[in-house]
Amino acid sequence: MASWKDNVRRVEPYVPGEQPKVQNIIKLNTNENPYPPAPGVEAALKAFASQDIDLLRKYPDPSASALIDTIAEYYGMDSDQVFVGVGSDDVLAMAFLTFFNSEKPILFPNISYSFYPVWAELYRIPYEKQPLTDDFKINPEDYYKDNGGVIFPNPNAPTALYMKLDAVEDIIRHNQDVVVIVDEAYIDFGGTSARDLVNKYENVLVVQTFSKSRSMAGMRIGYAFGSKALIKALNDVKFSFNSYTMNATSLVAGVEAVKDKEYFEEHCKMIVATRERAKERLTELGFTFPDSKANFIFAKQEKVPASVLFEELKKRNIFVRYFKQPVIDQYLRITIGTDDEMEQLFVALKEIIDGYSI
Repeated sequence: MASWKDNVRRVEPYVPGEQPKVQNIIKLNTNENPYPPAPGVEAALKAFASQDIDLLRKYPDPSASALIDTIAEYYGMDSDQVFVGVGSDDVLAMAFLTFFNSEKPILFPNISYSFYPVWAELYRIPYEKQPLTDDFKINPEDYYKDNGGVIFPNPNAPTALYMKLDAVEDIIRHNQDVVVIVDEAYIDFGGTSARDLVNKYENVLVVQTFSKSRSMAGMRIGYAFGSKALIKALNDVKFSFNSYTMNATSLVAGVEAVKDKEYFEEHCKMIVATRERAKERLTELGFTFPDSKANFIFAKQEKVPASVLFEELKKRNIFVRYFKQPVIDQYLRITIGTDDEMEQLFVALKEIIDGYSI
């Protein structure tokens, strides 16, 4: 009677950061940008609503050519070296489906973006997690062995550590018979992108997003750079899966977000400056952390358990991210907010720490 259940694909799903429905909170748990998108985005959306609303009854451009051409021009790439999707998660999931089809296991860090094992399980891709060093660094030599593909974030998440480009290339150089994906969701906050390596190695895919540095998590825009052969393969799978992945408003807003280089660079610098000040304040409060090059800090307090800090902050309407997992269960991932939001966080943390007793 219930035999259909035998054919249901079961996976342990990814658990996203909490999205509270209450007002007047300080939300530092999902690595969103605390500043609004570029002014051109708002202007474009208003113009769309008043002049082009009829476009919503029509399918959007399946090739997303306006957005792809704008991204390609901005970064000095050819348009057929760029792929776009509904957030970098969509791009990455499509890449798993397209490129990781060997019987050999794919490799990624054991402390990393927790969606990687979810996609591997969903698509029935064998995988092996490679351990980080004691100080949370990726060891390139762990990726020298035989495999069916490699993926890692740079900077890594949730550790926020950046791996220098020569180490990234070392991993690529030892894996030229498989596709290597460099997930650069946070690259705009520190370090050098591996983007130019797609012109040197035909098997490299570099994935980025509008969600963090371009303040557009709500529009869901992700993109990838790769050789023309890789991008064609991605598009072939996309058009076999869903031709109309990018909606009309995202296409319009995305173009304007890329155009405003000055706004983009200025607000990245603002977040970096706040991050560096936050490192000083957290140190004063007894926290230790890897040297973040992202828009968040992965921090451990020496006296108060992370679970206690997490719950006490929630009581004060301050949300950070807590991972109840081995090795990292004493750490909090704290998104960089505005200076005022961070100051309120520091005041709350001091109050909690000073009042804590075992």
